[in-house]
Amino acid sequence: MFYTADETLDRFIKEDLPYIDLTSLVLEIGDQNGRICFTSREHAIICGSEEVIRIFNKLGAETVGFSPSGTCVSPGETFLEARGRAECLHMAWKVSMNILEYYSGIATRTRKLVDRVKAVSPKTELVTTRKLFPGTKELAVKAVVAGGGLPHRLGLSETILIFKQHLNFMGGIDGLLSRMEAVKARACEKKVIVETECEADAIKLCRAGADGIQFDKIPPVELGELVQKLRVINSNILLIATGGINDANVEEYAKTGVNSISTSWIYSGRPVDIGVDINIV
Repeated sequence: MFYTADETLDRFIKEDLPYIDLTSLVLEIGDQNGRICFTSREHAIICGSEEVIRIFNKLGAETVGFSPSGTCVSPGETFLEARGRAECLHMAWKVSMNILEYYSGIATRTRKLVDRVKAVSPKTELVTTRKLFPGTKELAVKAVVAGGGLPHRLGLSETILIFKQHLNFMGGIDGLLSRMEAVKARACEKKVIVETECEADAIKLCRAGADGIQFDKIPPVELGELVQKLRVINSNILLIATGGINDANVEEYAKTGVNSISTSWIYSGRPVDIGVDINIV
């Protein structure tokens, strides 16, 4: 179960419906009973149907059937239907379609990468970065999970991930290495992960007891060789590949032997093509 706050849904509704549905009011069709159906025009992983149901309820319509987030649908398949007054259906129409199209797009792209990774390396996980459009995290994370992935890092408060920007204040990698024991002691309930692009630094970190290493933009062939060297030093170290990973190269990165592949590629792309039909009943 994934919970989306009421405040988020109310904000979505208010953005599209600041006061009234002027068109339905002027046409005087609001009191007629109708039905709305959402149909996918392509193969897709649906996400956001639970939030759409709540939006319909908030606006006075009743859902009569739906497919939950994570469902794989085929072209022409109707996956959500609601009934109510025409005014209610039209008020909920566009905001609901936007949620379903954009977040199903993320879920579908995530599933595409997950399937490719698992076909090559069943034990490698696909995780997603926090490089997403501000204000969209709640549903974006749900879409990733619906597609079979997991969030790499939900925020700064969750994990310890040391970047070059941090090392600039510590005297570089050697400064961190000199304090590694103290850092790990202070963060005894968390893993200490460090990002690097340098093989020599990765080997130093592995020997110094870093819990994990994140490799940024290292080509797959080079990374695969480095992973083998590090596994000899510490077979249990967590190894993460990130930077520029997409549908064209994700399989090559899966072959390197890393534990997880981190990507933001799934956030950028076209929405799923969803058809909406509203009729009188």
